[in-house]
Amino acid sequence: MDTQSSPDNPNAPRIERVRHDLRRRALTVTDVERITPGMLRITLSGDDLADFVSLAPDDHVKILVPAADGTEERRDYTPRRYDAAARSLVLDFALHEAGPITQWAMNARPGDTLNVGGPRGSAVVSNVERWLLIGDETALPAIGRRIEEASGGTRITSIAAVADPAEQQAFETKAELTCHWAYRPLHEAADASALLAILRSVIIEPNTFVWVAAEASVTRAIRAHLTEERGYPLQWIKASGYWVKGKADSTEKFD
Repeated sequence: MDTQSSPDNPNAPRIERVRHDLRRRALTVTDVERITPGMLRITLSGDDLADFVSLAPDDHVKILVPAADGTEERRDYTPRRYDAAARSLVLDFALHEAGPITQWAMNARPGDTLNVGGPRGSAVVSNVERWLLIGDETALPAIGRRIEEASGGTRITSIAAVADPAEQQAFETKAELTCHWAYRPLHEAADASALLAILRSVIIEPNTFVWVAAEASVTRAIRAHLTEERGYPLQWIKASGYWVKGKADSTEKFD
């Protein structure tokens, strides 16, 4: 376990990086639900989940499906919900592209099997009472989980880019929540304009932890706005490029 914090500022966020035993799990589909036109929710179960651990809302598991050439296709997905006691795991699939994992999800039916690896580790953020969550469809599982797992007294503002109002999601939470939805067509998912337009109108109070995940160039633009235009401190930002336009199975880290 690695702990990152600032000894000079007791109000600084604390990030603990916890490693998990990496193992492959064979799971079975128990439910498939289309929660919005562009988001599919699949529930998996199996005895292999008895020791499943996911300590942070933005953890990733590796989805593994057979490829046509006999190898495996692998992609990262966020555990939207999990219950180790019930041995169930929920994954949300944004249907924004027709890659092999998306195709598997669109064809999935109860009784189908899926191999899942991980999570490899968790970055647990604590000592934070205010959050600003910014992302696109691929980030909504992590954003939703963060919102729903938040304790009372936490204040959360979210800004999510989706195709249209039909893609909005509702979240149950004990936190004080303000949701903003930025609409733009999917073919403009690598354009940060819609998110930035809303972000520029949002007041970011001191000691707000800003979490950003979207297409890499979008994340880069938002991070630049925060640090260069608004002078927001890097230690209060966690930014990731969850996908890279034109590149399969690619991510970028910015912190």
